[in-house]
Amino acid sequence: MTSVADREIVSTRLLAAPREKVFAAFSDPKALAAWWGPKGFTNRFRTFEFKPGGTWLFEMIGPTGTVYENESRFVEIVRPERIVFDHLRTHHRFLMTITLADEVGKTRIVWRMTFETPAEREKVKAFVPEANEQNFDRLEAHLSLK
Repeated sequence: MTSVADREIVSTRLLAAPREKVFAAFSDPKALAAWWGPKGFTNRFRTFEFKPGGTWLFEMIGPTGTVYENESRFVEIVRPERIVFDHLRTHHRFLMTITLADEVGKTRIVWRMTFETPAEREKVKAFVPEANEQNFDRLEAHLSLK
């Protein structure tokens, strides 16, 4: 029997920005497209329906020009504290739960990626934690611009 921890990758960081500002960086597609993904990646959003049941279709373009098709469906959105979506593409299928906790004007962000099986988690665990840290770096840089 496996535990949920055997199927998860959890990344967290304390951001020097208020929770509403961090939430806005996720809910505004123009802002999100500017910082989403690891270092060197860009995005082309095709559909962004930020509501439960809404679709998020986009391409991530890697530093070498490789295009990665992404499809997600929003499951739950609780402003300004929680965003949950199913990432539906077979190369990385997971449930992403993003929580934003207020810590005296700063925001503790937690990304909880839950994969269907421990084997699915194992396929990506060598690179996903570092990619998540790079994503947090890009989010911090975005937040510092405003």
